[in-house]
This record gives sequence, C-alpha cells and structure tokens, in this order.
Amino acid sequence: MKERTMQEIIDEHLRRHIDVFEQVVLPMSAQVEAVAQALCNALKQGHKVLVMGNGGSAADSQHLAAELVGRFLKNRAALPAIALTTDTSILTAVANDFGYDTVFSRQVEALAQPGDVVIGISTSGNSPNVLAGLQVARDKACVTVALTGRNGGKMVDGVDLPLNIAVDDTPRIQEAHLTLIHILCDLVERELFDD
Repeated sequence: MKERTMQEIIDEHLRRHIDVFEQVVLPMSAQVEAVAQALCNALKQGHKVLVMGNGGSAADSQHLAAELVGRFLKNRAALPAIALTTDTSILTAVANDFGYDTVFSRQVEALAQPGDVVIGISTSGNSPNVLAGLQVARDKACVTVALTGRNGGKMVDGVDLPLNIAVDDTPRIQEAHLTLIHILCDLVERELFDD
C-alpha cells in the first residue's frame, strides 16, 4: 500500500477543518452570541473576565485575555481580563501545597467577584482543575462559560453557557476554540467601542 503524499495529508487536514466549521461551528451562532452578550454585559458593569485551561487550552486562555486587555482590532480602552495560567509562582505554590487540581479554584476564590465571567477551556471537558475552578465560580455567583470538545464532558452541563465543538479530533477542536475566541473579541469590541 502506497503511503500518502504530503500534499494529500495537507488536503485532508484542510478538508477536515472546513467540515468541522461547516457542520459544527456555523450552527452555533446563537450560542456564541449569548456568550458575547454575557461578556459585554459583565464588562459594561465593571466586571472582569477570568480564563483557565491546560496545555493548548492554557495558550488559548492567555490569547483571550491578551486580546481583551490589549486589543483585538481596535485601539480602545483596556478591558479587565486575567489568564489564570500565567503566574508560575501561584501555580507551583498551590500545586505543591494543595495539589494540581486546585491551581485554578484557589485563584478564582481569591480573584472572582459576583458578576464576573469565568471561562474554562478544555478539549475533553473533563479537566479536574478547570472543573474545580468553574465550581468555585458558580458558588461565587459568576457567569460561567465552557469551551469544550467531544461530548462536552462534565463541563458542558455544569456551566451557564457551553460552547461545545462536538468532534473527537483535538486539533480541530483547538482550531475552532481559537476562532470562537476571535469572534467573541470582535463582538465585544464592536458592542463596547463602536463609534
């Protein structure tokens, strides 16, 4: 059996990406709008956004926070957002003293106020530390959002606003999450800063 060429592999990746966006992401527009509205409402009222995830989802958390604090497309006032994945002293101290499953819940306990938006990102929807952080957020009367994949895991039913990319292909889930993050940032900027 002949091995596939690089071009065939590239084409397969691109076709799968397009299929996921057409079949899964496009039909989610109402859910995405609901999350954007929740972000806009919270930010207009002076609340902040806290974001958490592991691995690639940690990078997505940082990306989302950076777009809100810095800018997406518009030069505008900074928006309050914190990626709970970035402070290595907190992460290592909490993991060492309490266990890795508490690295986000301790930060949510310390930083979240009622009305804040707390976003958990997990391709499986089952990351124990993200689940724990979302539980504390619910207990503190925050708006909870999940970006998940596969069947949504435990996160999808445990948040106010789930955005689930219902495929089993981790790279495609992550690509969709990044696109959703960009769409949310664009909608927030347009709503809060449109001239």
